[in-house]
Amino acid sequence: MTATTPDVAGPVAEAHRNDLPRPTKSAGFGTTVFGVARRTVLRNIRTPQVFVLGMIQGAMFLLIFRYVFGGAIAAGGIRYVDFVVPGFVATGALFAGMTAAIGAAEDLQEGLFDRLRSLPVPRLGIISGRVVADTALSGIGLVVTVLVGFAVGFRSSASILALLGAVALCLLGAFAFTWLFVWLGILSGNPQAAQGTGMLVFPFTFVSSAFVPVESMPGWMQSFASNQPLTQLVNAVRSLTLGDEAQAIFPHSTGYYAVRAVLWMGLFVVLFAPLAARKYQKG
Repeated sequence: MTATTPDVAGPVAEAHRNDLPRPTKSAGFGTTVFGVARRTVLRNIRTPQVFVLGMIQGAMFLLIFRYVFGGAIAAGGIRYVDFVVPGFVATGALFAGMTAAIGAAEDLQEGLFDRLRSLPVPRLGIISGRVVADTALSGIGLVVTVLVGFAVGFRSSASILALLGAVALCLLGAFAFTWLFVWLGILSGNPQAAQGTGMLVFPFTFVSSAFVPVESMPGWMQSFASNQPLTQLVNAVRSLTLGDEAQAIFPHSTGYYAVRAVLWMGLFVVLFAPLAARKYQKG
């Protein structure tokens, strides 16, 4: 005859679980943003191949425009290197956003967003953390592009305050454009589709004042190129960095272009931040 030992582990464990304190509130917005941003930055540091290759690619394009096309492009009375480097620095915000689309799609595909969605944290904070991290990483790329620009001959007569203002505008542009690309990444669903979707925005860098004066384009294209958001950002950065030389190519003041750029960037955030958060919420 065998004795049966009563199973007390189940009731004891259940009672122990009942005694555990339950969460009383969710994590704050700032805590969520910091946590997601920290995770994204650390992941890029540990796997820097894509990030480093992106910076190398940007530097190569700058060298090509400086030394291959520079001799054939007139820049309205200033040296072409002084014209193109601010354009490259400003468009770096857009190039960084393309990487953000792929990163957001990877987070979605690997289930990170699903795990975070199950936690008591603000949904907008999760997406904002991703955007803040990608903006910070684009700042590193911005520094590299500026250093390469000075190495290939760019010179500025602007004040330190004006140069810092140009950097701030570039970071604002990176922040605003990243919302668009994060939304596209979540919308795409996988990194391959996100890469293709992000490339659809790439032609807009050429239909702008980034690399050539808008006046050199066909008349039917000039209206669009002059008023699109990237041109406003490029013109503001270029006007800030050129100092007195800006008067040779711009009919308006620096403040005119800066205000227009800020308004466009604000519109991007107001439009695409809710779209990204809503798409993330729906999964």
